[in-house]
Amino acid sequence: MSDILDDFLPKPPDPSDDLGVTPDPTVGSSDFAHLQRKIDSVLEECGKIIIGQEEMLELILICILSDGHILLEGVPGIAKTLAAKSVAKTIDAEFSRIQFTPDLMPTDIIGTSLFNMKEAEFVFKKGPIFNNMILIDEINRAPAKTQSALFEVMEEKQISYDGKHYQLEDPFVVIATQNPIEQEGTYRLPEAQLDRFLMKIILEYPNRKDEIAILNRFKDVSGPPDTSVLSAMLTKVDLQALKDAMTKIYIKDDIISYIADLVGATREHSKVYLGASPRASLALMRTSKVVALMAGRNFVIPEDIQYVAPHVLNHRLILTPDAEMEGQTSHSVVAEIIKSKEVPR
Repeated sequence: MSDILDDFLPKPPDPSDDLGVTPDPTVGSSDFAHLQRKIDSVLEECGKIIIGQEEMLELILICILSDGHILLEGVPGIAKTLAAKSVAKTIDAEFSRIQFTPDLMPTDIIGTSLFNMKEAEFVFKKGPIFNNMILIDEINRAPAKTQSALFEVMEEKQISYDGKHYQLEDPFVVIATQNPIEQEGTYRLPEAQLDRFLMKIILEYPNRKDEIAILNRFKDVSGPPDTSVLSAMLTKVDLQALKDAMTKIYIKDDIISYIADLVGATREHSKVYLGASPRASLALMRTSKVVALMAGRNFVIPEDIQYVAPHVLNHRLILTPDAEMEGQTSHSVVAEIIKSKEVPR
């Protein structure tokens, strides 16, 4: 995360602090210890392949446990696709990869009807979207017509085709990647589709120490990293248990008001043309609960909100032309809003 946000990383609360929170007695410390081990095992397993992107892996896992979709943005070669494949490999669920290209059609994603000559009827053949973990590589290379095929399935987890509805199984998570630099042959994602992503995670180049570690890790390896060395650490049952535990995370009224204040400030900020919607408020609440769970707490603190806010809000804001000319970014505006709001205690 950029230096401007370093002050907002969540820190475990001091046990001596009186946070004014009444923990849920139905979730005990032993439950959290077991769930934490599950989460840590995923991050540790991914670390066999991915170096220096610990925060990205953690954020991806937060999205998966929040039942949300992820957009990874960064220049080529910084392990966006590899990270998505690695996380998917550590979860025992059906995985498919869709390479978006300008000639890709909606039916290549959702499926199409084929005529069964034996039965003398049309039969719907499901497309690659009918899986649990979907990697969409270079999502902005497909035109709007193809991108629109994702609108319904990402929001409602169903496909409508030829007058029938086809429900997708849980879990269902889309991990999409895009290159922010290259413009030729790309199509900008509409705001309505961006809003369907729970987080937009912006990746940067590794630092010198991490790059040296990458070179040392793969100096005797020919070809791309082999993800087959990774083992599945979470089952569908484990995922459901983690999601069930997340619903028991306590969030007090002051924290809910804090979320509303942060999101409301995006709609009133002088540098923002279009602010975040109530969907963003719900996303902040869901993801902050998962952060609390990963920290071993059954209650949310303001630092949990501050940690996820830049990633939840950055793709939901449209800055004014003047702000863009000044070199402002959504991240810097979110950081400014966080600094300006009183933190509940």
